[in-house]
Formats: sequence, C-alpha cells, structure tokens
Amino acid sequence: MSIANLLDPITANGGQTRFSGLDAWMQGRTLYGGASALIAYTTAVRAFPDLPPLRAAQVAFVAPAGPEAELRREIVRQGRNVAQVRSEIWCEGACTLTAFWLFGTEREANAEHEAAPVSDWLGGPEQAEPAMHGKGPAFIQSNFELRRAQELQGPGEPVVRRWARLAEREGLDPVSELILLGDVLPPGAMRAMKRQGPISSINWSFNLLEPEPQTRDGWWLSENASQHAAHGYSSERLRLWNAAGKQVLDGMQCVAVFG
Repeated sequence: MSIANLLDPITANGGQTRFSGLDAWMQGRTLYGGASALIAYTTAVRAFPDLPPLRAAQVAFVAPAGPEAELRREIVRQGRNVAQVRSEIWCEGACTLTAFWLFGTEREANAEHEAAPVSDWLGGPEQAEPAMHGKGPAFIQSNFELRRAQELQGPGEPVVRRWARLAEREGLDPVSELILLGDVLPPGAMRAMKRQGPISSINWSFNLLEPEPQTRDGWWLSENASQHAAHGYSSERLRLWNAAGKQVLDGMQCVAVFG
C-alpha cells in the first residue's frame, strides 16, 4: 500500500475515517509512529490549507492506532505570523495520538547560526552497505530502504545512524516525507540494552530547520542517540540531514525500554 493511498481517506472535514490495507505500515499491534504522525499532520493541513510553513511539532503516541479512527483538528491560535494547530486520532472512543503543530511565516533574520556539520561523516549513501534487508517490522520491509552510515555494529556507544529513503514517495511533499521518516530508526538505547526486549516510542518533538527541505535521490541521514537511559526509559535525540550533510530536522523523543 502506497503512502498516497494511506492518506487518501483523509478529508478536510476530518471525523470518522476508515483506513484499509494497513498491514504494510504496522509496527507490532499499532500503526508505525511516523505514519500515524503523518496522518495527524495531513488532517491539519487539509482542514486548514492556508497555513504558513511548518516550523515545529509535538507528538504524543498515547495508545495503539487501528484502521477505524476519528480524526479531530482545531486551530488553537491564529496570530499574524504564527498558527498553532492541534490534531488527534481517536480509536474506539479513546485518544491514541495527539499532536500540536506550529506553523510560522518567514521573518527577517535577526540571528543566523548554522547547525553544526554532521560528525564522523562516512560519505554519501550511494556506496553504503544495505542494512536490515529482509529484517525488522513490516513497515520497514515494505516501505523503506536503509543503508549503514556508521562503522559501529552491535553493542557500544548508544547511537544508531542509517541512510534512509522511502521506496515510494510520489505525491509526498518534503515536509510530509520527513515526518514519515523521522521515527524510522530504533532508539540509540538499543545498543546499551543488557538483553533484547520490546521498545516503544512515547512521544516525539522536533523543529524543522528548513521549511522546504531537499535532498538527493530521496536519501536522508537519520540518527537516534540516547542521551540518558535509566528506570525503563531513554531520552533520545533524533536528527535528520540531507545527502549533502546539511541538517534539516532536530528532535527529541522519550522511549520506553522494557525488560
């Protein structure tokens, strides 16, 4: 199932919506977080098509999301330059995802500071080795191509870095593509786990550094790095760069690390 077909049922009116053919986008018993976040984002922008560019977002993955959903959205505040929109996914009478989107017009630059270049750069994706080929959850096998972007393998420094691109991205604008890609990797804490066990994203917040991000041949460099892991949770920093090494997204996430 293409991502375009996944988004087709979403209308400007929101409300009760049925999604079909979700098998290719599942992560265990729930819809993959990037796909559910994109549904919430699409719900907002189709309801309010005159919004300025997206600048930041806060997404909470509350409970498993399924094919029968109620899509809710509202403008919380519309100012002269900034609009703040809330969108939610409800399943079986309970909220399964709530998201807060910040849209803002471009302002005259009074401060300019480039994000630091990516460290330990091993080169572009073209010659990188494939990763997770035929492995991983359904949403990765069906929709993404991953390639290695670090020398580390197995346990070690709690950082996971991969080149990632969608197998099919026709019809997606660049911002929607980044939302879909942003949560694709497992947490960096995976490398510090004492034994294998389930992991689950609880939330995800991010800032877009480029309102119209661009890359080469669909490739984005994705990195999840655990900043601190204890008590069954990991605080993760999530970043995305384009194929030239320019950072386009900076985010954070709380992940549950089960025993």
